[in-house]
Amino acid sequence: MKAPQNDPKVSVVRIAIWHNLPSGGGKRALHDQVRGLSARGHYLESWCPPSADQELLSIGDLVTENIIALEDFEGRSPRAVAARLVGGGTRIPARLKAMDRHSQICAQQINKGGFDVVLGSSSQLLAVTGLARYLSIPTVLYLHEPYRMLYEAQPRLVWAALPKPERLDLGAVRERLYDALWVHALRIQAREEVSGAKAYDRVLANSHFTRESILRAYGIDAAVCYPGVDTDLFFDQGLTRGRLVVGLGAFIPPKRVEVAIEAVGRISRDRPGLAWVGNCADRSYMAELVSLANRRRVTFTPYVGISQEKLCRVLNEAAVMVYAPRLEPFGYAPVEAAACGLPVVARAEGGVRETVVNDVTGFLVEDDDELPVALERVLDDPALAGRMGLGGRERAQSVWSLSAAIDRLESHLVEVAAGRRAGGD
Repeated sequence: MKAPQNDPKVSVVRIAIWHNLPSGGGKRALHDQVRGLSARGHYLESWCPPSADQELLSIGDLVTENIIALEDFEGRSPRAVAARLVGGGTRIPARLKAMDRHSQICAQQINKGGFDVVLGSSSQLLAVTGLARYLSIPTVLYLHEPYRMLYEAQPRLVWAALPKPERLDLGAVRERLYDALWVHALRIQAREEVSGAKAYDRVLANSHFTRESILRAYGIDAAVCYPGVDTDLFFDQGLTRGRLVVGLGAFIPPKRVEVAIEAVGRISRDRPGLAWVGNCADRSYMAELVSLANRRRVTFTPYVGISQEKLCRVLNEAAVMVYAPRLEPFGYAPVEAAACGLPVVARAEGGVRETVVNDVTGFLVEDDDELPVALERVLDDPALAGRMGLGGRERAQSVWSLSAAIDRLESHLVEVAAGRRAGGD
């Protein structure tokens, strides 16, 4: 990986990081970004609340990480108790206030730290915090997606009115009162997220799909800055690939694992097994998946919380990946599969249309019914699978390499830091 001193256009900068990410693709992206920027000689220091994941790919293992308290809005504080008594909708303002206070404390410390630029990331409690409003130095936001529930039907759009009741009794009145409180709280959250996002000097998106989502949700024209994958960790190990389909993503409904099970279950001749790897699992959803696999006579092997080395091995033992989450903003799974020489069969929606090249690194299909047909094509044609695997590896090395991803991010950070200094602020 090149050092910044070798490029006269790149200067070493002091970068403050803020995040509140759960385990998953976003956390993996941030870990790789911090590791890559540090390797180039930049100084980085991180801030986060205790709610940020500290187990998977800990940022604190790479740089100094300051864990700043977050007010107890879910516990025993008077505000939290009142929220439970009145209704869940009133927890949102309490959550916003707690996060805003946390952001002020972080900003005070960062402003005194002599940093050149701040790299903010997404938050699991709300997509964008008000951190940038309190910072006096240049700011960049790497936003993986807006707060989806506010802008997508999942399965109901939160702004849509409740169905007309058959009769207006006390229960119906109570339901509508609670819904009104909840929707008003969500409007407050939406207002604060837009304000927080617009306070940043530059917003980066992980895909063109996410860029358009940010534009629709916040009215902000973000720049696309693709993440990358560590091709030293994810690579083709030359293993014998069995008749196995693999999926990757948390065991939660938005990942639509049941769609993968149904697709494999519709392969009648020499039915393959299905292995699924997830960083976390909803227990009730997992039980439903196991039951469905039994009914469809699919050999289903779930892996939860395995190491990256084990994940890479599973990707090297499979013949094809199936990928069908709902409107995934980017999705690391197809990129990691490509780096391992694994073809991908995916629904043509969301960011996956940018990570899978149809008939080159895999197949993009328009609906779920096409998934089993495309999977069989790859499983039954080793030459086709080999060609797609090679195409995936070549694309991973040229487009999705970690070095290329750090080049993209570094240029934005240096430019924003230099621009503010040049402007005399």
